[in-house]
Amino acid sequence: MSIGSLIGLAAGVMLALAQGREVQAPAKLEEFVPQLMREAYIPGLSMAVIRDGKISWHRGFGVRSSAGNDPVTDETVFEAASLSKPVCAYAVLKLADAGKLDLDAPLARYLPGDYIEGDERVRRITVRMVLSHTPGFPNWRPRGKPLVLHFEPGERFSYSGEGYVYLQKVIEHLTGEPLNAVVTRLVFEPLGMAGSGYVWRAQFDARAAAPHGPAGAPGEKNKPAEANAAASLHTTAVDYAKFMAAVLSGAGLKEETARQMLSPQVKLDDSCVTCVNRPAASPSASLAWGLGWGLELTDDGTSFWHWGDNGNFKCYAVASVRRRAGVVFFTNSANGLSVVQEMVDRTLGGRHPALAWIKYDRYDSPTRTLIAGALRHGAEAALAQSRPGDLKEREINGFGYDLLRLKRVKEAIEVFKLNVGAFPNSANAYDSLGEAYLTAGEKALAMRNYKKSVELDPNNKNGLEKLKELEGN
Repeated sequence: MSIGSLIGLAAGVMLALAQGREVQAPAKLEEFVPQLMREAYIPGLSMAVIRDGKISWHRGFGVRSSAGNDPVTDETVFEAASLSKPVCAYAVLKLADAGKLDLDAPLARYLPGDYIEGDERVRRITVRMVLSHTPGFPNWRPRGKPLVLHFEPGERFSYSGEGYVYLQKVIEHLTGEPLNAVVTRLVFEPLGMAGSGYVWRAQFDARAAAPHGPAGAPGEKNKPAEANAAASLHTTAVDYAKFMAAVLSGAGLKEETARQMLSPQVKLDDSCVTCVNRPAASPSASLAWGLGWGLELTDDGTSFWHWGDNGNFKCYAVASVRRRAGVVFFTNSANGLSVVQEMVDRTLGGRHPALAWIKYDRYDSPTRTLIAGALRHGAEAALAQSRPGDLKEREINGFGYDLLRLKRVKEAIEVFKLNVGAFPNSANAYDSLGEAYLTAGEKALAMRNYKKSVELDPNNKNGLEKLKELEGN
């Protein structure tokens, strides 16, 4: 480790100790991280730490898939999920610096035709609005329904992957190249990110991590043939840390552009992430969004950050501008963000209000404790100790499905029954219990629960289809 890195580490340690947190040296992390992974049921994790603006340490832990013994290494490729967005934003800012587009010009100027028919407001959406999540789009368009604007572009923040999809179409039209080629030319090659891509590459076959559900069941790996600017990036922890180091230094961007990237464009609402249905209720004093990055504004200065969640792949990146220090970690698990607080505390320290804003259960929360107890001692024993009022419906439901994938059908039924008891007005909870009973061959009980699900939600297509099939038999 260089003298500069040691100085950066010392500064981080002093700040963390002042706030009651202990930044750990690599040797300590090599002990702590595997223990944390075991407690959170995370099969594989890869991470990189930045000190003094440079990568100072990196390491892989665990296995690429619980179905085998291949270890996670520095070359292991993970789904970056929404960590795709800052990389795309950086490429767009380079295009702006080259005079290819104007951050404050309507995207409609660059893309022929009406992106949304019958709503003139879409013609006012700019690059700046997309990168700061203020265009008025939902996160994703409802399946089978048209995309609509929910508020006047630029009015307020509401996190949106759809904005990046629109921006991607503009980029591809302007350059005449697919997004992956554009980002490869502008970002991957200049920064030496040889293990990264928005589309599947043949070299990933022998290097990619497999997705895992909350109970550790491995799933089938998605291999995107087409890029999605908001979500399809595949990369390594070391590659992504190279990108973060470039953001810290402003490399590749004009000085003013680099400054704007990490300058607040809009305040966040402390109480919501996707806020399409209501105006901001409580503007945050410490959280904002820049151009592609979330920003934390604390006594430690500005930190830029982003999280990624593709279901069974989860990841996080954060860096302090003043201290020129940061961390990024990728996991192949639905449980990956349950350890984000500990990972950031032990590697960076400081106060990070974004961790509460993204609202992920800790690995030792009541829901996660129930899941861990069920895996260690069986579902029946763990459920007997649970308090339904403390549980999260979505997390418990995901755990039940993971048990089904592991062929632990009786335990899955007990978990889904718990969810129905805790959330008696949830159509989804009854639908899931119906599926578990159907898997067990209990058709009468499956019908009873599908009927209850459809009663609660008459538009539940899956429930209606299953009832039709069961009644036909």
